[in-house]
Amino acid sequence: MNIQEFKNLNEIHQYFAVHNRCKLKKSATQPVYEINTPKSGIVFVGEAPGLNEDKLGKPFVGAAGKLLDELLEGIGYTREDVYVTNVVKYRPPDNREPLPEEKDSCRVWLNAELIFLKPKVIIPLGRHALERFLPGQQISLVHGQAFTHSSGTPLFAMYHPAVVLYNPTLKDTLVKDFSSLKDFLEGKIKAIESTDTKSIQKKKQNVIDEILKL
Repeated sequence: MNIQEFKNLNEIHQYFAVHNRCKLKKSATQPVYEINTPKSGIVFVGEAPGLNEDKLGKPFVGAAGKLLDELLEGIGYTREDVYVTNVVKYRPPDNREPLPEEKDSCRVWLNAELIFLKPKVIIPLGRHALERFLPGQQISLVHGQAFTHSSGTPLFAMYHPAVVLYNPTLKDTLVKDFSSLKDFLEGKIKAIESTDTKSIQKKKQNVIDEILKL
């Protein structure tokens, strides 16, 4: 399979909706994905679809999605300007956290999206997405910071907007982190290289020994 053979994102999603081994598709209504390529090159990667996403087949259309829209507007963007996807493409039962094997079964699907999109920046939302790109790191320590992935693509770690639904005090943190994201996009903040352990330690980070390849 060659990603270059696909003409658009819809073809990629239709292919992987058939050619995947995720057991969640037995209980989910449908796979959840976006089909429009963003002009900005900004890609958000969340955890997994929820109830509303499962019904509509589109990512981030529930309460967390509305908050994401609000946060984007705060820095001058709309949902149409960015691309939003998830580590897992099917809703886990009762909105439970996705299991390792479920994340792994959708891994190639996410890889294909990212290879096709060639993002300007990838923004992992929450710990499951963060683990996908920066294994061993904790979202509570690295949120609001930019890193350079081994592929050369910048990463900007964020809390998942859904966290605010359970802990409203974190909304101010998300607003601040989105402001930092804007600064990064405007070149006012530099990404931390994966080998720059001194900078990471200064920001209360663990040393990154290896970053997963896309």
